Order: sequence, then C-alpha cells, then structure tokens
Amino acid sequence: MHEQLLDFDRPCTYPYCQWNPLHQAGHVQLHAPVSKPVISLQPPWTLIFKGEAVTLTCHIAGDKKWYRWYLGTKILREIPANTLQVQDSGEYKCEIQGLPQSDGVSLTFSPVPVSPPVLTLSPSSTQAVEGDWLTLSCEAKRGSYPIEYQFLHEEVVLRKTKVTFRKTATFQLYLKAEHSGTYFCTADNGLGIRRSQPVSLSVTVPVSRPVLTLSPPGPQAVEGDWLMLSCQAQRGSSQILYQFYRGDVPLGSSSATSAGGASFSVILTAEHSGTYFCTADNGFGPQRSDPKSLSVTVPASRPVLTLRAPRTRAVVGDTVEFRCEAQRGSPPILYKFYLEDVILGSSWAPSGGGVSFNLSLTAEHSGNYACEADNGLGAQRSEETSLSVTVPVSHPILTFRVPRAQAVVGDVVELHCEAQSGSPPILYQFYHEDVTLGSNSAPSGGGVSFNLSLTAEHSGNYSCEANNGLGPQRSKTMPLSVTVPASRPVLTLRVPRTQAVVGDMVELRCEAQSGSPPILYRFYLEDVILGSSSAPSGGGVSFNLSLTAERSGNYSCEADNGLGAQRSEAVSLSVTGLTGSRSGPVATGVAGGLLSVAGLVVMALLLYCCLPRRAGGRPTSDPSRSPSHSDPQEPTYYNVPGWMELQPVYGNVNPKAGDVVYSEVRIQEGNRHAAASNSSFGLLRTYLPSHGPATSQQPSRPQHSSVIYSQVKVASPPVSTALRS
Repeated sequence: MHEQLLDFDRPCTYPYCQWNPLHQAGHVQLHAPVSKPVISLQPPWTLIFKGEAVTLTCHIAGDKKWYRWYLGTKILREIPANTLQVQDSGEYKCEIQGLPQSDGVSLTFSPVPVSPPVLTLSPSSTQAVEGDWLTLSCEAKRGSYPIEYQFLHEEVVLRKTKVTFRKTATFQLYLKAEHSGTYFCTADNGLGIRRSQPVSLSVTVPVSRPVLTLSPPGPQAVEGDWLMLSCQAQRGSSQILYQFYRGDVPLGSSSATSAGGASFSVILTAEHSGTYFCTADNGFGPQRSDPKSLSVTVPASRPVLTLRAPRTRAVVGDTVEFRCEAQRGSPPILYKFYLEDVILGSSWAPSGGGVSFNLSLTAEHSGNYACEADNGLGAQRSEETSLSVTVPVSHPILTFRVPRAQAVVGDVVELHCEAQSGSPPILYQFYHEDVTLGSNSAPSGGGVSFNLSLTAEHSGNYSCEANNGLGPQRSKTMPLSVTVPASRPVLTLRVPRTQAVVGDMVELRCEAQSGSPPILYRFYLEDVILGSSSAPSGGGVSFNLSLTAERSGNYSCEADNGLGAQRSEAVSLSVTGLTGSRSGPVATGVAGGLLSVAGLVVMALLLYCCLPRRAGGRPTSDPSRSPSHSDPQEPTYYNVPGWMELQPVYGNVNPKAGDVVYSEVRIQEGNRHAAASNSSFGLLRTYLPSHGPATSQQPSRPQHSSVIYSQVKVASPPVSTALRS
C-alpha cells in the first residue's frame, strides 16, 4: 500500500492544478487548462485506518455557487462548500455546475488494533487538593475507530467513553479525600483491550473552617479568671497549624494532627475584652473560625466620694453636688449615696465613669456621707466624708428681765437675745437706738444676756443682732421706759412786792428738777394741804393764792410720780395788813380791772404779729415751764408782773371823754420773733382817764414801734365809785 500526495508547496502557475494518480506522492503535474475540477486529500493518503476521517477538497478556478459530491455513482451531497469529510471506503468525485466531473479518488478505510493507551492527569502533579477538578485523559496512538475507553480507580470503573473520530478520551473528576489512589485506563476497538500504565494520585484535604470554643463559654468573664481557647478543624490533612487571635493581635499558635485541635490559655485582665478567633492551616491557606466575643467584667474598685459646694461653708439652702466615681470597673455601675446609713438616692453609669447627686441642704443634712459602687461583682463602699451644714441665724428675739413691772433708774435690767435657729458660734450685739451697748458670743448656740444698770438716759428703743458669719439678723425693736423717781422739788413764791400784803395774789411754784411724768404736786401751808396739780408731761406747776392775814406761815410742796413722794424745803411768808394812801388800792383795783382788757389786747397783738409760735415765757398753768410744752391756745406773758403798779410811758394821753380808758400795746420794730424770745418785749400801757384840762393831743409814739389802742367803755358812775366797786 502506498500513499499518493499532492505537493502544494509548489505554486501553480496555470489556471488549474490536477492530481495525477500515476505519480508518487508529492508530485503535481501541470497540464494545459482543462474544464474539470481536481480533488485533493487531507491527510494526503488513500489508505486510512478505519475510524479516521479524510477531508476532500474540490478545486476549480472561479467562484462557484454549488458543488456535487459522488461516492461511486451515488450523489452524496450537494453543498455550496468545496470540502467534504468522509470515513467510508470507495471512489469519490466532485462536480461543479456547468463542468464535467472530476477524476475519481479511491479511499480505503482499514481496521487497526489499538495501541496501549496512555493515561495523563491534569494537573499533572501527583498531588491534588480536595475540591479541585482532576482531568483524566486516555489516548491510544493507533487503532481503528470506534474505540471504547474506560477510566478506573483502584480497579473500579469510573467512566466508559466511546470515540469514533478521535484518538483521545477525557474524564473530569471533582476530587475528594477518598480519591487518593491508583488510576489507569483501557482502550478497545474490537481487536483487543489494551491497558495503560497506572498513575498514583494523593489528594490532600485542606483544613475545614475551624471551630473556636471558649471556657468559660462567655460572653461574660471576670477579671482574674483563666480563659481556655480551643480551636479544631473537623477535616484536613496533617500537619495543621492553629493560631489564636484577639482582634488582629496574635496570642499564640500550636500544631496538631487532623485528628485533634489545639488549645491556648490566658489569665484574664480588663484588656482581654474583645473578639476572639482562630485559624487553621495545613499548607493550602488558613481557614478562619467564626468570631467569639468576650467581655471581661472588672469588679468595681472602691469609689471616691467628692463634695462640691458653692462656698467654703455649706449653708442651709445651698445645693451641694456629691460625685461618686470608681476608678476601675466594668459598666454599667450602680452608684448609691448614703447619709450615715440612710440611702439618699442612686444612679446608673451605663458607660462607666462616675455619677453626681445633687442635694438641697437643710439643717438635718449635717453628718457623714458615703457612696457605694456595684457592677454585679460585689459592692464597694467609699470612705466617709463629713459635712457640716451651717444654718444662718434667724431673726433673734430680744426680751427684758426687770425686777419690777416698771423699770426704774438704778434697776439692773437683763437684756436677753436669742436666735431660735442658727449654727454656732453666734455673736450677739445689743443696741440702744443705734448705739452699741455691748456684745457676747454663744459658742454652743442658744442665747446670751447683757446686764444694764439703768439711768434716766436708758429710756428708748432697744434691739439686738445675731451673726454666725452668714449675715447679721436684727431683732424687732423693743421700747424700754426708765422711770426716774421725782427729785426733791423746789418751792418758789412770787409776790408783787417785797412785803406781801393782805389781798396780794401770790404764786407758789413747785418743780422737781428730775422725775418721770406724770408728777403730782401738792402745796402745803404748814401741814395743811392747800391744793394739788398734775404735770402730765413733767416740769413744775403753779398755784395762785389770794393772801389773807391768816396765810402767814411756812409753805412747802410735794412731788410724787408713784415712786415715793419728795417734800421740798419750807419757805416762810409773812402777810401784813393793808397800809398806804387811798390811791394805792384804787390803782390796784384799776389795774386788776384792766387785766381782762390786757388779755384782749394781747390776743390782738398775737394776731398782728402773726407769730408761728409763742413768745418765750411760762404760764402759771404750764407744769413744765418749757416752751415746747406750752399750749398754743394759751396767751404767753413773759416778765409781765400783773400785780405790780403799771407806770405810764406817756403822760400826755388825753382821753376824748371821761368814760374811756386807753390801753396801749407797743411792739418794738425789728425781728418780732427775736423780740418775743428775748427781753425786747412789748410794753402794755394802760392810760386812765384824766380829769385835768382837755387836750386834743393824741398819745405820742416812739419811733420804730407799733401801737394798738383799745377803747374800753367805763360805766357812767364816777371812776372812784367804779374802782371801789
């Protein structure tokens, strides 16, 4: 059997190339242009193993629309392509539209026994990893088709495959651990089974995802406990390297066979809280376990209690802040605050740290304070802190303690000042009006006393003040009236002349220089009471007495304000009978009759002068003999001796008629108020009707004076008769 080939390496210089079956392979004869196509072979031989295929190509110049193929005389196919693949023996021809058939090409397909196949693995290494895909290829280099291939693992058929046009069969296997072992394949085309050489394969199993366990299991653990971490992969070829991590920080490592895991132990501290995991690696990449969280609970340390007050001394009403904080301890922490052993309140610190507790202070809040921290692992108590709450003093109360109902000069009065509340020490001060009398301290609280020996000047308003450093508090004002016993009075007698005469009006004046009003005065002739009068505002009083012959003797007075009567020294008065000319009693009678007229004149004088206050002087009815105590309704005469004979200033006053009496009141010019209060007083002049010759001259008036005239009608009887009556 020989093979006939076309030599396509030699270019065709003619329009057509025709294969000459008489020539040996590789030769091409060039002929003159012909009109029929030529068939070429690929592969270029005519004897082929059965089961293989040959590609026929029909060559013709130009572009043709269709090609017709023949096997013998039978039309195989009519297609637009110029190639045809065949596997059957026979003579093949091609025909192109409008041209004659090509020369025939005879092909012989002969069966050939298969050669021993070759088994190859891909990947080609004898080591494979579980989970990989393994490709097994079995190929017989020679042999007629169809060929049946079998793939075997440890004599166990894994797959059978029949091929009809190729020499190689393939099979893919997803590897598992049990796929380690010996592999081979067989090929059979009916002419005998041939067996390949065995190939060994070791399947390495990567570690599975390990499992991490904690002991104690968590997620809570206590500082100081032992923690054991165990890591184990359920599958994996040995050796396996285990590593332990907290967060991304390696803690330790250990190697183990696939049959067991590895462990790691550590004593827990607060820093060991976090996320734990482990890895397992047997050379095919580490496998990571699921994370496990662990919270290491740290017992609360002994807390520290601090007090924050708005000032150095805590005062009632202040808000003080108590802060309790444990320096160590896992949250949440429950804090409790105590006064002595009484709980005041509690508060949680969910994120750790300390908490504060505000307390509005009262007097009862003085004492020892403490706080407690507890996070479930045992309560811890702080040291005690003392707090003294200062109570501001209240308004003190002032009381008097006197030996009798009415305080009297010389008595010792006890002033007691006491604040009902207030932290000691308390300083008390005593005041008379706004003058400090003295001070005293109450180091343990309560009140203090201050003794005062009374004098007349001690009447007035008293108060006291309490101060414990938080601001003084003043008591209410308490009045105290110190009664002064009446002193021994002084009796004075005022008579109109040097020698008292029967009919004279004598003024007896009694006055005690000191003594609290009201004072009752009594007047005595010898030991016979003549009369009495009261001085409600103090001072002295007067008593007028018309003298008779029987009223010669020793006069005295008595002053009594309820604290014992005081008697004056005796004053002797001798009254003589009526003596002198007739004109004396006449003048005296006229003067007495004109006293009422003088009163009216004086009233006119006051209206004229428009005095805002009385002129100086003391009325006989003024018990105090003081201008400040005078009655504004009473006329005030200063140095006007009504019982003395009045001498006219002018002698030329001539009344118009015998029944008129002129009264002249003269006021000096200048400061009328000053004149009233000093001795520049107004003069009262009474002019009696004169029986001398008539004159038209009016009474003359000195310069710088004012005169008021008052006419008083006199009855028609003669003056002497009127005066006598």
